[in-house]
Amino acid sequence: MPSQTFTRRGFLKAGCTLAACSALPPAVRASVPAAASIMTVTGAIKPGALGITLPHEHVMVDFIGAEGVSRDRYNAEEVFNVALPYLVQLRRSGCRSLFECTPAWLGRDAALLQRLSKASGLQMITNTGYYSAVGGKYLPPHAYTEPAEALAERWVKEWQDGIDGTGIRPGFVKISVDGAPLKDYNQKIVKAAALCHLRSGLTVAAHTGNGAAALEEIRIMRENGVHGSAFVWVHAQNEKDPKIHMEAIRLGAWVEFDGLNDQNAGDYAAVLQAMKTAGHLNRILVSHDAGWYHVGEQGGGNYRAYNTVFEKLLPALKKAGFTARETDQLLLVNPREAFSIRVRKV
Repeated sequence: MPSQTFTRRGFLKAGCTLAACSALPPAVRASVPAAASIMTVTGAIKPGALGITLPHEHVMVDFIGAEGVSRDRYNAEEVFNVALPYLVQLRRSGCRSLFECTPAWLGRDAALLQRLSKASGLQMITNTGYYSAVGGKYLPPHAYTEPAEALAERWVKEWQDGIDGTGIRPGFVKISVDGAPLKDYNQKIVKAAALCHLRSGLTVAAHTGNGAAALEEIRIMRENGVHGSAFVWVHAQNEKDPKIHMEAIRLGAWVEFDGLNDQNAGDYAAVLQAMKTAGHLNRILVSHDAGWYHVGEQGGGNYRAYNTVFEKLLPALKKAGFTARETDQLLLVNPREAFSIRVRKV
């Protein structure tokens, strides 16, 4: 939320030739043990049941800020009625699962997501964690005073007991930071996410201001004993230096290009082709960052469909010579590998 777009020229500039990219050490492939699982809003499933997956989308957001956010600001029935047709359309397109990335204090409503999941047939995954970007506008007051250990304890409690008394458990940790250098409260949120991962095995997905911030996040995770494969760099398309993408991959992280829309599908196809040639298709995630019902706007504002990957990107990849196995890598295998719940230590 919200993310910029990128261009093929931007990805391939800065002297990073495909040959140079290919020479980088390969990322560590994280295997999925039989005991691993994915936690949806309706319960745990085996990783293999995840199916075609969009790893970064939204159903509803409220940008008023942590001090003003409230369930009283929206009608859940109206949100349900607005969102459901888009989710049904997505399920009919062949998508099986959707990661809903709206965090607490920004409009997360686990019960609404569970209801939409059952009505649409989509497996939906919600999150725990806090959003510290935008100068901390969406952080609750206790996030400034409590240490990372206490914040992690709050998130682990949601993992163990469920969210807001619903019994619905999160399937990943969603955090956010602004650009580097990270502020003290950004660093604390990242540390808390690392500590939560070590106790829960939940993958950390981080809305990230720029590439330097992503590398700083990975460093903090590693300093707290967490391997890069437990980290998803959200909005990586905002970073124009491809060498930073490659460094994150070298450290084992997942690089997520999640600003896909009808206007940039060709650019995404070109960048994915470059990643394929470089041998790094196995570390890439793709999504739209679409939806969403805007609390406070008439009728929820302009809700954007989740269909570009199926109507524009997949045909473009097929035209570029991608095999079914390679598109399965992007939409089936990588999300399953990235979000399977297991502790990944350095």
